[in-house]
Amino acid sequence: MNNFTGRSRNDDDNVISVDVDRDEIAMNCLEQEHERETENIKLKKNSNSNHFTNDDGAGNAGVRKQLSVFMCCGQNKVKADTKNGKQAISKDLEKKPAIAGTGLLYALLASFLFSVVALLAKKIEGVHSVEISLIRCFFQILFVLPAIIYNKTGFLGPRDQRIYLFLRGFLGANSMILLFYSVQQMPLADATVIRFSNPVFTAILAWIFLKEKCTIWDFVFTIFTLTGVILIARPPFIFGSRTEGIEGEYTNHMKGTIAAFAGAVGAAFTFVVLRKMGKSVHYYLSVWYYAVIGFIECFIALFVIQEWSIPHCGGDRWFLILIGLLGVAGQAFLTKALQFEKAGPVALMRTMDVVFAFIFQFFFLNHSPTWWSFGGALCVISSTSGIALRKWYNNSRRG
Repeated sequence: MNNFTGRSRNDDDNVISVDVDRDEIAMNCLEQEHERETENIKLKKNSNSNHFTNDDGAGNAGVRKQLSVFMCCGQNKVKADTKNGKQAISKDLEKKPAIAGTGLLYALLASFLFSVVALLAKKIEGVHSVEISLIRCFFQILFVLPAIIYNKTGFLGPRDQRIYLFLRGFLGANSMILLFYSVQQMPLADATVIRFSNPVFTAILAWIFLKEKCTIWDFVFTIFTLTGVILIARPPFIFGSRTEGIEGEYTNHMKGTIAAFAGAVGAAFTFVVLRKMGKSVHYYLSVWYYAVIGFIECFIALFVIQEWSIPHCGGDRWFLILIGLLGVAGQAFLTKALQFEKAGPVALMRTMDVVFAFIFQFFFLNHSPTWWSFGGALCVISSTSGIALRKWYNNSRRG
């Protein structure tokens, strides 16, 4: 068996090859030399048929060839079409779809990395949350700066969007500081659950500032979220002296609760600002403002509060570096997740932040969560999942 190649005179880029016997190749060559106007060659082998037709008209530069090859493992269709005297050959080949679940896998990795960052912030001793945020912003600047230069997006952004970029950086940086502070003052899982309530507040704030539609379901989800926060905070005027499972003093627990709640609202404001900007601002530029403004804000705050300190333990120093690196990696995975998957499924996968927080708290911090914490987590996760599913369903109907 040799390889026979039929090539169109007007289209050198499309080559069609079939396997035939040597005798049949010789016969084809002779017939093409003596009879070029019409020829029909039928090849049969092992119950497979190949059809090759060559038609040339006088004064017509177009060539029409049609070939069907039935393979034992499948069927490839080659279609010939003539248009304006020129030949167009197209192959109907199915493109391999992207691996199913790639976006969800990226979202899961992002949730894991963000949870590890919160755990490391909890493990570090003697370092203020503002200093942790400073280190995080520093590494983010290092990684975003080359991307800004490579993509030539500029460092200031469109003139009419700079106020929104500044608000995005300022609000995002404050939300990050409050998150680290809440993790240091209260159980890791409780702080994560309260922080994770931000999608509910985003829907309310978008209704107020962006005039987006807000349904009765959004208010129901908000009530569920606030119920979850109350179950975790357990204020004395409702629960009395039931403070079992709280780390340290109840005053610190309340400080952490307020910080986590304020951080969730701040993150919701950030999302509203990002939604306001839309696609008019490049993603790297948004992250750049977040990192630079956060770095400047933390640098000034450390001199005001006089809380700058170098960890005495070498392990804590490595934790600080890992917080910066893993934070950037988590944002990269989250961005990739949104490129492969819709926002609804990604938001649902991000509920794994809470699951990882409970696991890390139990195995690495030796602190068992209470039933109050489980109840609060159930309320918050139900609310955020409900919002994600409702938006996913609405977008699917529009599509």
